[in-house]
Amino acid sequence: MNYDEMYPSRYLRPSDLGGREARVTINDVTTELVGGERKNVMAFAGKNKQLVLNKTNANAIMRVHGKETDAWIGKELILFATTVDFRGEPVPGIRVKVPTQPKRPTPADDDVNDQTPPLSA
Repeated sequence: MNYDEMYPSRYLRPSDLGGREARVTINDVTTELVGGERKNVMAFAGKNKQLVLNKTNANAIMRVHGKETDAWIGKELILFATTVDFRGEPVPGIRVKVPTQPKRPTPADDDVNDQTPPLSA
């Protein structure tokens, strides 16, 4: 049995990313009790797990999208696993990047484009 299966969580863990980056859309930012402490939590459109939003990640988002978290709704992020410092120890963690380019077309988008007749010269 996998360790993460033994102790499931509703919050994202670095292992949930499977070594890949994940592009997500912010759906909500709330404050809730996590482990007996009030923490900021971010939910994503179409995703079950939420991200406990630490100050480092919040600052990265705030620098691009401003201080009002309501303005973050609908914005895209890229989540990635990395090693972070926690109380002087290196531990697995999740960091965020704010994409600088719009989402690339998906194969479904290409299907729509294929239906458009080519331009004649």
